[in-house]
Amino acid sequence: MKIVVLDGYTLNPGDISWDGFRSLGEFACHDRTPADKIAARIGDAEAAITNKTPLTRETFDACPNLKYVGVLATGYNVVDIAAARERGIVVANVSTYGTAAVAQYVFALLLEICHHVRHHADTVGEGRWSRSDYFCYWDYPLIELHGKTMGIVGFGRIGRATAAIAVAMGMTVLAFDENPDKKNETGNIKYSGLDDLLARSDVVSLHVPLFDSTQGMINSASIAGMKDGVIVINTSRGPLVVEEDMRRALESGKVGWYAADVVSVEPISPDNPLLSAKNCILTPHIAWAPKEARERLMNMAVDNLAAFIKGTPRNVVN
Repeated sequence: MKIVVLDGYTLNPGDISWDGFRSLGEFACHDRTPADKIAARIGDAEAAITNKTPLTRETFDACPNLKYVGVLATGYNVVDIAAARERGIVVANVSTYGTAAVAQYVFALLLEICHHVRHHADTVGEGRWSRSDYFCYWDYPLIELHGKTMGIVGFGRIGRATAAIAVAMGMTVLAFDENPDKKNETGNIKYSGLDDLLARSDVVSLHVPLFDSTQGMINSASIAGMKDGVIVINTSRGPLVVEEDMRRALESGKVGWYAADVVSVEPISPDNPLLSAKNCILTPHIAWAPKEARERLMNMAVDNLAAFIKGTPRNVVN
């Protein structure tokens, strides 16, 4: 089997191994692939592996030998699923590799908002504490999470892992999911309708996939139903949030803080409205990227392709 990786650098900048894929066939890996070279690089390959490189109907038309697409991520909106289905191309994703890493990152963002550790550490390094007349100082309101309510929108694996950390920190969790499973409820975790969750939560954390039904779900209308000063965390997909609406909510103080590891267009556009918003933390889509998580992703992606070769495809999304 001929296997082509179209954008391997983000998964593996050199600290993990491609040997698993190499063991399955003739292997080629590109750090990234411009749009005008996608079809040519796939060529007559039977398997294309992508992270964020889009695979369209036109790509499939130009690559008739393609039988398998492996997505090096949980989200698979970069692939034209309908076109792949029509052509009998199997599309498989990796859905569980980053659960712990992303849940951990939610709290990295949240705790930065609560304590502003980097800022205060920088002021110490600049000599401000040495010059202080008092034994301590702080430049932002400091927030204790114990006793507060976290609303988790989307209660899949990552949502549930995030809830476990929230409960361990003494928070109450409200969960919204299109298919609630009451077995997930405990004394501190309860399902709720979305409007009720937004109205009652001190912190809202987004964990839903990007579909037509979820795009722009956080907008001026939904924000209006939130608590004044709410903290919103987005480690899922940028287009879940209408960014101009969020900027206005931050400027008005309706939203206290917005912290996101994702934006609507990535890499971020220089004119993204959130870049000029106050009380906004943006990071470059790294929640998924600890080495341990990337190694899991690599191994699971290899296993997906191996299963396809054996005639027993797994994690198929189409």
